[in-house]
Amino acid sequence: MLSLVLFGGRGDRFKHVSQAELTERTPVSHSDEQLQSVLETLEECRKVLNESNSRESAELLSIVILDVRMKLKGIDSADLKALCDEMLRSAASEPLSPSKQTQDQPRRPLLRVVK
Repeated sequence: MLSLVLFGGRGDRFKHVSQAELTERTPVSHSDEQLQSVLETLEECRKVLNESNSRESAELLSIVILDVRMKLKGIDSADLKALCDEMLRSAASEPLSPSKQTQDQPRRPLLRVVK
């Protein structure tokens, strides 16, 4: 369960607030602002991970970023699965274009060294 620790109150005591309690008390627009802020932070973290050659961690974080973006846009996992299925169907039915066929073959260099 995700929870948040709030500081303050009497005697500077800590108060744990669950995500459900926070969501119940937070208006939708404020919740979207929070998610947007979280998204920006996650993207910064992913950038740092990529720069430090932590590719696997950055890829895992990309999944979390996708999940947060889906929440912001109101897209559920069923919608995402339907989109992926449709993309796979259309990719399977398209014949390979000449440019895609030549991408697998080595290309001649565009510049030649002349002595």
